[in-house]
Amino acid sequence: MSETEILIVGAGNAAFCAAFAAREQGAGVLMLERAPVDERGGNSAFTAGAMRFAYNGVEDLLEVVPDLSDDEINNTDFGSYTEDQFFDDMARVTEYRADPDLVELLVRRSFDTIKWMHGHGIRFVPIFGRQAFLVDGKFKFWGGLVLETSGGGPGLIEAHYRAAERQGIEVLNEARAVSLLSDDDGVKGVRVKKAGHTTDIMAKAVVLASGGFQANAEWRTRYLGPGWDLAKVRGTRFNTGDGIRMALDIGASSCGNWSGCHAVGWDLNAPEFGDLAVGDLFQKHSYPFGIMVNALGERFVDEGADFRNYTYAKYGRVILEQPNQLAWQVFDAKATDLLRDEYRIRQITKVKADTIEELAAKLEGVDAQRFLETVREFNAAVQADIPFNPNVKDGRGTEGLDVPKSNWANTIDTPPFEAYAVTCGVTFTFGGLRITTDAQVIDTDGHPIPGLYAAGELVGGLFYFNYPGGTGLMSGSVFGRIAGGSAGAAVG
Repeated sequence: MSETEILIVGAGNAAFCAAFAAREQGAGVLMLERAPVDERGGNSAFTAGAMRFAYNGVEDLLEVVPDLSDDEINNTDFGSYTEDQFFDDMARVTEYRADPDLVELLVRRSFDTIKWMHGHGIRFVPIFGRQAFLVDGKFKFWGGLVLETSGGGPGLIEAHYRAAERQGIEVLNEARAVSLLSDDDGVKGVRVKKAGHTTDIMAKAVVLASGGFQANAEWRTRYLGPGWDLAKVRGTRFNTGDGIRMALDIGASSCGNWSGCHAVGWDLNAPEFGDLAVGDLFQKHSYPFGIMVNALGERFVDEGADFRNYTYAKYGRVILEQPNQLAWQVFDAKATDLLRDEYRIRQITKVKADTIEELAAKLEGVDAQRFLETVREFNAAVQADIPFNPNVKDGRGTEGLDVPKSNWANTIDTPPFEAYAVTCGVTFTFGGLRITTDAQVIDTDGHPIPGLYAAGELVGGLFYFNYPGGTGLMSGSVFGRIAGGSAGAAVG
């Protein structure tokens, strides 16, 4: 048996933010990482690193990215993303179900938390490659996202580990939390299995930050529904819901959209779980500039309903519902320069042709004749008199189609043609634990559980049905900081 003041279950972004905040309160901190060293970092290691936060202009960004060059500033329209816009996006994409108190914390503390992370050695850079298009010689950002962590997810985790080492925070690798140790006075520690041996680690407070249950096929099918066992997992294989289960076992209250998750278009032949060598690049998010067809050869979603930041996290579910759980994203030469970097990796399911008929024959698993009819119908419906502009919702849509395309509609008629096969990739689940605004876990009677806090993916109540891109890391940071600070203050 050993002991510490604050024990944190997990070692991803939310967990490290909790650890740093607890150390600021003067508490001793020990972290548990279930994965081996070469797979450490949870889902955070698999992200592209985008962070959604409120800012009022480039002056705010300079507080976080002080090394922005004069050329970058002069040749870029960074715009602004106000707290009101953030509130509106959270309300709209979650269909007004998100917990207002949690959303208030997320939005109001987003910019201050980014600055706080920068103070802990996390470096941020502009997302020129994925969130800005060059228009009239100037880069213009869109969709509320401007910064990502340097080096993406792996860079974020490396920076966290360096910061933890500087602060004397120890991380135990290959240490799986099995159960919470609790009595009538609250949580007193965690039972841990490491190297085949079970031991108890006592603590004055425990912070759960071990992710959702997306890597648990049985739980996915139980809570998300039939067919979800067939989804691929974008990130770590270790997020199987352990933290949630342990809390529920001692009477914690469940909360949020347990039948919902963040799920995207993911390469059809990607492995069962995420591959750190490829990272987030199995994703395929340029669909607003082409069309998506299913095995029947038919379109099934409005590819241009909104910026991809506000649709990509729900379209994975729609793809999973299609015949054979697949779709093909189709583009012509007019869209080639707009495709994101993930369309250029070696590990990709792609076909290319000089005629649309030749392409149809190459779309494995698709009704070729119906696909050709779909393309003809789509081309005839495009409102070509409206100018195309990828930086705004341009209103260049279609007329008369059962499944409309609301923006960025271009005819599919200029060779060469390219198509990419996708299926559903699940990122994280939306259901989790109920917490207070101090990130303390609440029991089924509505009372805070002494000594138990939570942050990150396993917190319920923030996301329903959908998700604004970049909000996962941001919420992990905000609530990790709150959880660690609350736990540190409680034991101080």
